[in-house]
Amino acid sequence: MQIFQGKSVFGGIAIGRISIFKIEKNQVVRKKIQNVSDECKRFYSAKEEASKQLGNLYDKAVKEVGEDNAAIFEVHQMMLEDEDYLESVENIINSQKVNAEFAVASTSDNFQKMFMDMKDDYMRERAADIKDISERIINILLGNKMDKSINSESSIILAEDLAPSQTVQMDKDKVLSFVTTLGSTNSHTAILARTMGIPALVSTSIPLDNLLDGAMAVVDGFEGKIYVNPTDAVLKDKRRALEEENRKKELLLQLKGQETKTIDGKKIMLYANIGNLKDLALVLENDAEGIGLFRSEFIYLEKNNFPTEEEQFKIYKTIAETMAEKSVIIRTLDIGADKKCDYFDLDAEENPALGYRAIRICLTRPDIFKTQLRALFRASVYGNIKIMYPMITSVSEINQIKHIVNIVKEDLESQEISFKIPEQGIMIETPAAALISDKLAKEVDFFSIGTNDLSQYTLAIDRQNPKLEEFYDPYHEGILKLMETVIQNAHSEGIWAGICGELGADLAMTEKFIKMGIDELSVSPGSVLAIRDKIRKIKLV
Repeated sequence: MQIFQGKSVFGGIAIGRISIFKIEKNQVVRKKIQNVSDECKRFYSAKEEASKQLGNLYDKAVKEVGEDNAAIFEVHQMMLEDEDYLESVENIINSQKVNAEFAVASTSDNFQKMFMDMKDDYMRERAADIKDISERIINILLGNKMDKSINSESSIILAEDLAPSQTVQMDKDKVLSFVTTLGSTNSHTAILARTMGIPALVSTSIPLDNLLDGAMAVVDGFEGKIYVNPTDAVLKDKRRALEEENRKKELLLQLKGQETKTIDGKKIMLYANIGNLKDLALVLENDAEGIGLFRSEFIYLEKNNFPTEEEQFKIYKTIAETMAEKSVIIRTLDIGADKKCDYFDLDAEENPALGYRAIRICLTRPDIFKTQLRALFRASVYGNIKIMYPMITSVSEINQIKHIVNIVKEDLESQEISFKIPEQGIMIETPAAALISDKLAKEVDFFSIGTNDLSQYTLAIDRQNPKLEEFYDPYHEGILKLMETVIQNAHSEGIWAGICGELGADLAMTEKFIKMGIDELSVSPGSVLAIRDKIRKIKLV
């Protein structure tokens, strides 16, 4: 038996045989050509075919893993239209009189190096995207067939890393687990594993040895380990753990329809975080009592241009109607930092997490903000919508929001358009907001603590930087004290306070949060029943 350690991105147990996925690298040969014009035409023809293939992959991914995970293929299509990329390929063909395959490979190498040398983790991730689209064009130029199914039998997929175009080709019903030797907890593979709810490891110290292909293995997502050729004792132990895990899932289903309250009767609002309309099915399936965070920025990220008022209105209206009288808390546009949107024309920043993002964009580009608010106010007529503003740090920002809200209200009234002004709250994501939460509480209807950013800013640690993981402590006393301050100040002004960050789904912290006085927890849909089970076993007095 061999045991290899990795970084877990999703818990659970998987038992099955390993299927090694290796990318067959194309051998690109430099060839001199006579007619550069014909070679450029050949390149552009392959580029168009690549764009068509990516469109087909997008359609397939939307059906299988939702629009959020499929959006990467739209990004790849946009990258295929990048003028710098295209000009580089064309220039190499023209100046060196070489074949298109060599020009694409050279451009790919140059662009990958450029992205990898950048400090921003988000931009470094783009190197993999450049490699992916370039390999696609080269395969088309070489006449290689692509996008065939990767796995035909249920297996644990072992790979160096997996590009989006590779994961979408898989038969998801036959993927028991992902194990990669590269990748980060924010990689596409990690996100997909969490969406699919299967155990997965990244940065695993396992060799991609062909001798491992077909070997029996156990992936333990709780320990972050993969056991290759496990002993009978280990196999027996892990099968027992898998049975226990499945039994717990079945027991949790019995909690559907039950109230979320402690033994002594304290009621907690238990909501779900979602990113698009397709996630609504998961909200209902897991019996969430409402939506505590709808990430409206995904509407923008999935478009090639600013979504219109009507496009947004239809989405918000559908959510409100589907959820009936249940709360639907919609966060206004939170673009910036690690969420880039090309058509916003945002400048590159030294420290994007501390830069031009979220409410700062909305307040300085009011036309974008007004369009979203109009859509939200109109949709509020059809259900129980609440609005939540991100990255607030001062009372002054709230006053600016109120001013814009009044302008939108007057415009809708003058146009005799039906609307409703919903409850409005803010996210507490910075130490500044937490420390003046007594003042902020006088201005809004509720607080929602965004623990991801609050932890990042309090600890001065980029949570996406893998080199800093050992220093990142979401349970730090300073963070918990800030959270407690926020909750107390909210209650002093008669408003409620919730949590919508990842820490809200941490079962080890549930009782502490309830004892702090938290009123609402908003978590991923798949965590709802487990949190409800935990809360129903808590006794406060």
